[in-house]
Amino acid sequence: MNSVQQASEYRKGVLFAVAATLLWSGNFIVARGVIHQVPPITLAFFRWGTATLLLLPIAWNQLKKDTGLIRRHFRYLAWTALSGITVFNTLVYVAGHHSPAINLALIGTTSSPVFATLMAAVFLKERLGIARIVGMLICFAGILLLLSGGSWSTLRLFHFGTGDRWVLGGAFSFAVYTIQVRRKPKDLETLPFLWLVFAMGTAFLLPALVWEHSTQPPVQWTPGLLGVVLYLGLGTSVIAFLIWNLAVARLGAARTALFGNLIPLFSTIEAVLILGEPVQTIHLLSGALILAGLFVANRQQKTRQASITVEDQAGSESSSLK
Repeated sequence: MNSVQQASEYRKGVLFAVAATLLWSGNFIVARGVIHQVPPITLAFFRWGTATLLLLPIAWNQLKKDTGLIRRHFRYLAWTALSGITVFNTLVYVAGHHSPAINLALIGTTSSPVFATLMAAVFLKERLGIARIVGMLICFAGILLLLSGGSWSTLRLFHFGTGDRWVLGGAFSFAVYTIQVRRKPKDLETLPFLWLVFAMGTAFLLPALVWEHSTQPPVQWTPGLLGVVLYLGLGTSVIAFLIWNLAVARLGAARTALFGNLIPLFSTIEAVLILGEPVQTIHLLSGALILAGLFVANRQQKTRQASITVEDQAGSESSSLK
């Protein structure tokens, strides 16, 4: 693959990563409005159950070609499903009942990229480099500025409560998922891989769902609530996870993880457009810092060793979605 093709694949990876974070930021806005109408495990179960059903017709032809995928890769699929489906989103929904928004957003959007970057360096031997480290620190500063409103007292009084620990666990879990995607076996194409992960992750939620239903009042389903579940299942699950995996394949786990810092920026924009909240100077300053950090962390390296080898990384992802 020549340099022009590599640059093209790199740009595609950036586009995929940005689009995925945009969808996930919408999930943050919508899910906050229904978390008090639906218990956390129930919401997670119906989100991923919907995603599993929607993805099945798309993945079916590839699934039936190789019925031994689960048997060959059961341990890998189980860990990936647990980290990316069963644990991650459920812990975030649980945390929403205990912690204020500033704690959830701060911990969730900054700690997961840090976890993933460090894991990629240790387990995948990905080079961090000065640019990536500096970019990560700039992103972190932008997130702190946005979520604290530039108030030192807000940061100084920040503490780890029950919900904070839950969302920290969720952030760590998603970092594990990001690393697992990077290690995906070559014979697992994207669509069968995602469907198996969605299905297994949903199945792993069943015992907790039964327990929750025995302790919570029944959910009052309305057309609006069903629409929210459809959005979560299709937009933030099927579409977002597909394009996030494609981004990881092209950019690498650590570099892609940094794009998670765009979520609070997009959430702020959506809050202005959808909720009518005013734009403040702090929003513009923090957004500039986050974008600057991403630019620094994603600079193309001049040496071959630091370049992205798309042929090795993309594998089955590119072939299954063209």
